[in-house]
Amino acid sequence: MKKTWWKEAVVYQVYWRSFYDSNGDGYGDLDGVIEKLDYIAKLGADVVWLNPCYGSPDVDNGYDISDYRSIMPKAGDMESFERLLAAVHKRGMKLIMDLVVNHTSDQHEWFRQARSSRDNPYRDYYIWRKEPNNWRSYFEPSAWTYDEGSGEYYFHSFASQQPDLNWANKAVREEIYDMMRFWLDKGINGFRMDVINLLAKQEGFPDSENPRDISYLGNNPGIHDYLREMHDEVLRHYDVFTVGEIPFVTPEDGVLYVGENRGELNTLFHFEVCDDMPYWDLARFKEIQQRWYDGLWGRGWNSQFLNNHDHTRVVTRFGNDADLRVESATCFATLLHTLPGMPYIFQGEEIGMTGIKLPSIEDYDDIAMKNKFAEQVALGREPEAVLAELQHLARDNSRTPMQWNSGHQAGFTSGQPWLNVNPNYKEINVEQALSDPDSIFYYYQKLIALRRKHEVMVYGDFHMLLEEHHQIFAYTRTLPEESWLVLLNLSGEPAACMLPPEIGNVVGELVIGNGSLGSCNRRLDESEGSTRGEGKSVYSAGAFSVPEGALLELKPYEAAVYRLCV
Repeated sequence: MKKTWWKEAVVYQVYWRSFYDSNGDGYGDLDGVIEKLDYIAKLGADVVWLNPCYGSPDVDNGYDISDYRSIMPKAGDMESFERLLAAVHKRGMKLIMDLVVNHTSDQHEWFRQARSSRDNPYRDYYIWRKEPNNWRSYFEPSAWTYDEGSGEYYFHSFASQQPDLNWANKAVREEIYDMMRFWLDKGINGFRMDVINLLAKQEGFPDSENPRDISYLGNNPGIHDYLREMHDEVLRHYDVFTVGEIPFVTPEDGVLYVGENRGELNTLFHFEVCDDMPYWDLARFKEIQQRWYDGLWGRGWNSQFLNNHDHTRVVTRFGNDADLRVESATCFATLLHTLPGMPYIFQGEEIGMTGIKLPSIEDYDDIAMKNKFAEQVALGREPEAVLAELQHLARDNSRTPMQWNSGHQAGFTSGQPWLNVNPNYKEINVEQALSDPDSIFYYYQKLIALRRKHEVMVYGDFHMLLEEHHQIFAYTRTLPEESWLVLLNLSGEPAACMLPPEIGNVVGELVIGNGSLGSCNRRLDESEGSTRGEGKSVYSAGAFSVPEGALLELKPYEAAVYRLCV
């Protein structure tokens, strides 16, 4: 397998508006990121992914860009961006930016020109029709909005303030490629490409038999032509890393985007977990992991993430954010860093920050949630029921300000934050985590350090064990000279298992763990003469040893990783 720096990297996502406010206006900013870079470096991350900070009216938190070559005043200016880039590189890290080129803001000069007249040269930069089809957008009941000034409908995959670019127009593509060179020439190290598989549209925009299944928005004919052209025109000339946000894909589709012989992207985010699995489902998760491993391993590279700025924090959505917060956070962290693919950490995940349920729709900022709420209430539903239904997956769950300390507004700002701070900041914050050697932060730090030191975590083959177990996820990562065993009880109840015969008499040593398996042996007392599922567990110190037929008992959310003797 080809080795590269980005396959070995751990990415830390900075949602800058919620990271740290340096000037007291209630919004995080780029100078605030600079002030906290040593914290990210201490964690051990290799790459900082910066959410959009370009010029924008900020209808969708920067994903509605009005000027690709400027910095949003809330974030700072170009000088502050260049200071940030230099500071990241000074610490031996790399910086990737969000590339949002499926759509622009309706305040972008291109769209201002496009809607001014049907004869304007910029008209064909966007997609216009005299009559809409029945497609929905991500954020609204229709993907079309009528423009009274020019008498036609324009297409938008997201909000009406985010018109889609017409990638069939070569002039549009050349504008985008030139903009990408602008940032790459400044020295950034790559792009996270927002909904990059939506660029190509279905010819003729036919009506859908099921318009609520919006998969018609992505993976359309022509997308790979565009991405290969982007690679040939821009990306191949720089030593950079690209990750595509690619919804609606199977592994068979995915390898077409990231196959190492394809000349398109380096890696991708798929959403079979975070979009399609609203609550934890271990059987489904195992099936997803196995299918994507079989589809990509040795051909292309996967990404591993369990939350981000669009998805509820992992300890709230999939774990236990109350009495087992530390255990579930460290168990899922072990999962994230030991599965095949590149780990992504969303700011605050490393201290076990939780989701939030705000009391009123007015307290939410997320345009997607507000639009869905309004649509459902307009249909006659009770507002309280709609709010309760939407809260679990609300994007603002993960966007609350970073909790730095137990002081005013969690140390995020001296002013009034743009989004409410989670009330639990007095107990859950960076200052507390750094003072506790057994904190979630230091567990993440150890996992990252292990990944940097041991290639088996990056390049080792993956083999699942105990496929049918409904609580335990067990697997090995193996290179010719090294093999690791990962045991995870991904449930809030005790679990027990016996390793399968293919493992046999296991002897090894602990690498990392968060519970009793991580601090001592556990093996069956031979005097009990037990059979499968029976017997008594006893403890002893020394090398890890599991005789064949031994019963392993794991506490709720217990995680243990062992290096096996091979």
